[in-house]
Amino acid sequence: MLLRAAPPWQTTTWLNSDAPLALEHFRGRVVLLHAFQMLCPGCVAQALPQAQRVAELFAGKPLAVIGLHTVFEHHEAMGLASLRAFVHEYRIRYPVGVDMPGVDGQPIPRTMRAYEMQGTPTTVLIDAQGRRRSQVFGVHDDLLLGAEIAVLLAEINDASR
Repeated sequence: MLLRAAPPWQTTTWLNSDAPLALEHFRGRVVLLHAFQMLCPGCVAQALPQAQRVAELFAGKPLAVIGLHTVFEHHEAMGLASLRAFVHEYRIRYPVGVDMPGVDGQPIPRTMRAYEMQGTPTTVLIDAQGRRRSQVFGVHDDLLLGAEIAVLLAEINDASR
């Protein structure tokens, strides 16, 4: 498989971060990019708790969990004030970027389009060199996700030897 650089994130706002974040900030670390919508039942019930578990279980490892709130429907109901309250109420502690609206009013946000996401939830694994290694639409299986993360973390250890 030909590995290519993951597309840059195109965001308007960041929550749980003092400054805007870019994929380049995470070179040398594995990134779990978790795309969600706060009105997506699968996101709220399964995928967000999974991302939080990954953030907790891999704390101290060279892995970053990043949320991407990517709204492609019900735009009026999912504004920034609602997202801030949602992140607070669900105790999401990892950084969450707000995907930039589509070009010329298109309903699909820019990062979502660049990654060719089918919807939410979507889990993207990016390796320490910034290459997209896995992308799963829907709720990702816990065991498979853990195995994929372990492989990418092992690559970092192998490269440092």
